[in-house]
Formats: sequence, structure tokens, C-alpha cells
Amino acid sequence: MNDAPESIDGAKVVLFALIDQRCRHTGNCRQEVAGVAQGPAAGLAICQYGEEAGCYLLGCDAAWHCVTDTWHRTVDEAISQAEFEYEGVREAWRRNA
Repeated sequence: MNDAPESIDGAKVVLFALIDQRCRHTGNCRQEVAGVAQGPAAGLAICQYGEEAGCYLLGCDAAWHCVTDTWHRTVDEAISQAEFEYEGVREAWRRNA
């Protein structure tokens, strides 16, 4: 899987993490799309739309298409939610070059 693009669905990528051997999907959070439970994401991205307050934690497929999202007041809250869902992801976060 490649690094995240600069933006996903028009939102600037602040941080991203590849879900790899460092990360374990905990099952602590059930993500559904149209009533269908989603499996683990291939990558996570924390994104912001323009000057909008807050940020989104996006669960993405291997091509960085957004599959799931949650809104958070701060980047730190989004990171905490990601760790709740994927143990070990705290060590995987990166900024785009």
C-alpha cells in the first residue's frame, strides 16, 4: 500500500497510518456502511476540511478510498479513537512528505 495522498474526498490529510503488523484490529468499534459491518481498514487518515473545526478519522481501503469516518474535536481525540480500534497504531502515524 502506498502512502496516503495529500487529500481524501477533498479533506487535507494531516496524519496517516498503514494498518500493518504493528496494528491489531481490536473489534472494539463496529463500523457499518448501509447496514453491512466493515472489516479492518487497510489505512487510517486523520483529515480536515478547510478551516472547519474538528477533524475526521477515516478508515480507508488499499487505494485510500474512504470507507468509514468518525468526527472528532481534536487530532488527539482522533488518535485516541484510532488506538481504541487498532491497538499499536499510535506508533504507525506519519505525516505526508
